[in-house]
Amino acid sequence: MRHRVAGRKFSRHSQHRTWMFRNMVVSLLEHERLRTTLAKAKELRGWTDRMITLGKKGSLHARRRAFAMLRNEGVVKKLFDEIAPRFKDRPGGYTRVYKLGWRAGDNAPLSLIELVTTPSAGEKKKSAVGKAKEVLGKVTPKKKAKEEKAGEEKKDRKEKKETKPKAEKKAKEEKKKETSKEQKKPPKKTSK
Repeated sequence: MRHRVAGRKFSRHSQHRTWMFRNMVVSLLEHERLRTTLAKAKELRGWTDRMITLGKKGSLHARRRAFAMLRNEGVVKKLFDEIAPRFKDRPGGYTRVYKLGWRAGDNAPLSLIELVTTPSAGEKKKSAVGKAKEVLGKVTPKKKAKEEKAGEEKKDRKEKKETKPKAEKKAKEEKKKETSKEQKKPPKKTSK
C-alpha cells in the first residue's frame, strides 16, 4: 500500500523523472503553455509553482536556486523579470490545466497546462467553455497548420497576380508591338 506517498513515478527512475520535469518546466515557462498527458500536467503544476515562488522572492539566492533547477539563463531571466511580477499579488495556483481529450495512438488523456493570466479591469469574464475554445484555437495540430499555411500562400499568389495594375500590362503590350514592328521593317538600303 502507498500510504502518504507523494508524487507519481511514470515508470522512470528518479533521475530520469527529474530531467523530464526540468525540461517540461523550462518549456512551460518559455512558451507559457504546454500540451502533455493529464497525469504529467498535474504533476508539473507543483514544479512550476515552486519556480514562480522563487521568482517572486527575487533575491540572488532564489535566482541561483532557480538556475540550478532550470539550467537555462534566458528562461530564468524571463521568470524573474516578466512572469513573477505578474503574480506578485497571487498567493499560489499559477497554472491551469485544461483537458483536451484522448491521444490517437494510445488513447492517453491529453491536457493543456498554461500559466494563469489575470484579466484586465475592462475585460469581461468569459465562461469556462469560452476560455477552453479560445485555448484550443491557439493549439492547432501540425497537419492543419501546414494546410492553412499552404492555403494562405496560394491566396497571396492569386492576390498578387490580380493586383498588378492594368497600366503596367498595357505598357508591356505596347513594347511588344514596337519590337515586333521594328523586326518586321526591312533593313534600310544604303546608296553608294
